[in-house]
Amino acid sequence: MSGHSKWATIKHAKGAADAKRGQLFTKFIKEISIAARMGGGDPNANPRLRTAILKARGANMPKDNIERAIKKGTGELGAAIYEELTYEGYGPGGVAVLVEVLTDNKNRAAANVRNLFSKNGGNLGATGSVSYMFKRLGQIEYDASVVNEDEMMEAALEAGADDVAVDDGVITVTTDPVAFESTLEALQAKGYESLSAAVNMVPDTYSTLDADMTRKVLKLIDKLEEDDDVQNVYSNIDIPEGFEAE
Repeated sequence: MSGHSKWATIKHAKGAADAKRGQLFTKFIKEISIAARMGGGDPNANPRLRTAILKARGANMPKDNIERAIKKGTGELGAAIYEELTYEGYGPGGVAVLVEVLTDNKNRAAANVRNLFSKNGGNLGATGSVSYMFKRLGQIEYDASVVNEDEMMEAALEAGADDVAVDDGVITVTTDPVAFESTLEALQAKGYESLSAAVNMVPDTYSTLDADMTRKVLKLIDKLEEDDDVQNVYSNIDIPEGFEAE
């Protein structure tokens, strides 16, 4: 991302959804299962599975949970059939919102997402209505208070990163999606522990709203993330200077 991880800033500002550990683990289980179903249960031969496991480990998900999720995906514990869907829409103030879903019931997921948009000041759009505003990038975040920025920049660029930027106490390493996994593993091998690591949909430009409207957008994002079928929510909202979440 050019500049810095505004999405990280949103996460830190609103806080709530990812703190719900059990809910987060449920999302990881689905992600690992579908990766195993599509590419097999061996992470060494399945890059998508390997990345999903890295994310789960980064959130301190127990090894047993990870292994059960893999077996679910390969059918050893009963096959879990999930569909991957992406919904596009607009939040309060017209901000762009992308919602990535993994579901075993497409009709339920569609109805829930539509309802959450309409109840929280937004509306669903047609396919392609906002996705053109985003690009897929790898993002790895580190705590700037425990990591030396210059050393991190040198290590990250050597590992294949495209950019390293610092904002609000967070060092964000940006990579091409293809280089994400190798960059993350190279930095882990050097002892760097990440705050988060994922391939995200990153907006090309951002939309700044007043504090009240920003809270409404963050409420919509929170409500979407609380839905069991929703894996990821992305938006192009920027956080106003001095914003405080209520």
